[in-house]
Amino acid sequence: AQGNWVHSTLLHAPAHSLIKVTVYQYDTATGLRNPFWAQPQGVVGKTITLDGKTVTAIDPNLASHTFAIPDLGVTVPLAGVADDAKNQCSVAPCTLAEAHRTITFTFRTGAPGRYRWQCFVPCGAGFLFGFGGPMQTVGYMDGFLVVT
Repeated sequence: AQGNWVHSTLLHAPAHSLIKVTVYQYDTATGLRNPFWAQPQGVVGKTITLDGKTVTAIDPNLASHTFAIPDLGVTVPLAGVADDAKNQCSVAPCTLAEAHRTITFTFRTGAPGRYRWQCFVPCGAGFLFGFGGPMQTVGYMDGFLVVT
């Protein structure tokens, strides 16, 4: 079944359910400091679908972001758009007509609770180790999954 698109970093899902996620990724690659994050963890089949192809890992140099819910053991690398891609999105909100990557994956929620999710690619320039500013602000590079 198809769900509704929601522009929020506060996510809601039922307990002990399979959740299918689709991410439209518009940023170019930043690279990962730790190649461990290039392998999907805690997802069904230990795979993700990247632009229609099933993969077990991405090149850590080509990652732009990650989607991680540490308390559920979920980590998904998000591949970046090529630097030379045509029609790049420069101002949000972006559209599907602009250069993007499509990443899909499925994970199982746990018991009811509030689970923090975040990106582990430190892009908070000007902050200690790059993890300040937008990296720690709900609504940007992190949020919560509320499981009921």
